[in-house]
Amino acid sequence: LGAAENVLDPVLDSAGEELQTGVNYYVMSIIWGAGGGGLILVQNWNGSICPLDVGQSSSDMDYGLPLTFWPLENDDVVRVNTDLHKIKFSSTTTICDQSTAWEVADYDESVGRVVTTGGAGGTFVNRFRIEKHNGFPSLRAYKFVYCVAKMVCQDIGIFGQNGIRRLALRQQPHAVMFVKAEGSQIRKVTSDFTS
Repeated sequence: LGAAENVLDPVLDSAGEELQTGVNYYVMSIIWGAGGGGLILVQNWNGSICPLDVGQSSSDMDYGLPLTFWPLENDDVVRVNTDLHKIKFSSTTTICDQSTAWEVADYDESVGRVVTTGGAGGTFVNRFRIEKHNGFPSLRAYKFVYCVAKMVCQDIGIFGQNGIRRLALRQQPHAVMFVKAEGSQIRKVTSDFTS
């Protein structure tokens, strides 16, 4: 087989366009209403301010904050089932003096492993991926997974705690779609850190 025949399918946004490397996208729940809205930054699960965790707005009318995606391989598009070097909230100023790139926090008995920020990008053995979500075959539905050593991958779902929805490693994946963020849609970050 030639190299061109081994290329994986691109991730498609809500308009059916290829997900572009380094371009702003909102990550929205594929389920409207009770499924919640877009991804946001929330107070750390343990009550500290920093690092901020990756959460989900409870309102399906809130697109959340735009993110950019950076594949490990030098590619202009993000492809299904390929390792991502970095997932990062873009143009976001926060009270924490650290990166808004995703990473997975150490295991805690009460919450498991939560997706948080402060990462520098994927390590040699730990990476995020975007995969097709098989629960919605007629839609452009995807899920995030977190892989260790390219062999053991776990779905990323929603963990609710004290009224705050956080991304965490879970058996039930959170089904998402990607909506390209137009310049006029990007809003200034205002985070509410109340419990």
